[in-house]
Amino acid sequence: MYIDSSALEKLYVDEVDSDVLDAALRGRRDLWISELAITEVLSAVARRRREGEISAGEATEIRDALLADANDGIYGRLDLGRNVHRDAERLLLTVESVPLRTLDALHISLASEGGCTHLVTFDRRMGEAAAHAGLRRFTIEPIA
Repeated sequence: MYIDSSALEKLYVDEVDSDVLDAALRGRRDLWISELAITEVLSAVARRRREGEISAGEATEIRDALLADANDGIYGRLDLGRNVHRDAERLLLTVESVPLRTLDALHISLASEGGCTHLVTFDRRMGEAAAHAGLRRFTIEPIA
């Protein structure tokens, strides 16, 4: 199960559906993230800090928690390599029904290259494009 940056951010920054996602993934041992997702999440955290939504201290705490979890083996980690880039390029050139973006194609290719069968994302467009790569979208149900 590959967690893209839209979902990974919810696990470290309090947002809509953060609690639901955390409950759905808690205790799983089949979770994969990428270095790309880490960088994207920390970019979003930096934007929130610049815009005054969170303090510099909170941004540092989020970064430290994410990196600690990644380093402690809570997630498997995938990194970009030549094969991932070639597969992403193939997707960009062949998926016509969804306006696929570069980073989305890279995330989908990372998941495929890592042997994942599911994609955890809150990005509708990426979820639709993932089906073209044989990935199923992991969906969560809001707590009633």
